[in-house]
Amino acid sequence: MDRVATRRRQSGSTIVEFALVVLLFFTFLLAIVDFARMLFTWNAATEATRAGARYAVVCDGTGNATDVLARMQALLPEITAIDLAWTPAGCNSTDCEGVTVTVQNLNYRWISPVLGLTAAIDVPMPTFRTYLTREVMRQDPNSDAICP
Repeated sequence: MDRVATRRRQSGSTIVEFALVVLLFFTFLLAIVDFARMLFTWNAATEATRAGARYAVVCDGTGNATDVLARMQALLPEITAIDLAWTPAGCNSTDCEGVTVTVQNLNYRWISPVLGLTAAIDVPMPTFRTYLTREVMRQDPNSDAICP
């Protein structure tokens, strides 16, 4: 009879151990998924910056930042502001050397529960910058499809 009582006490401890291991497992799993989301956001910000520079060079020699921002937000809606700089400053579509598109102050929202924190954490991302030379300005054979 002593064996039956021992088994009952141990079956409860097995459930507690399982609950602790599952909690730890899901915490790590969610952290891995959130880290993958952060890498995706990083890549999307890089691609949005490249697409914005290409759009500015191919479609708009004067540098309409509103249209470039709208094109970039189609790839990554979290982008709220950009810096669009033509080289040299004040140039037009005939004498510009290139364009630089910069995205700053982009934050990634970490949502997985880590170390007991239940609130979302904003992780600052680096500055994303792309420079594209004028040699491709208005030279794209698909510019009619790209430019509205």
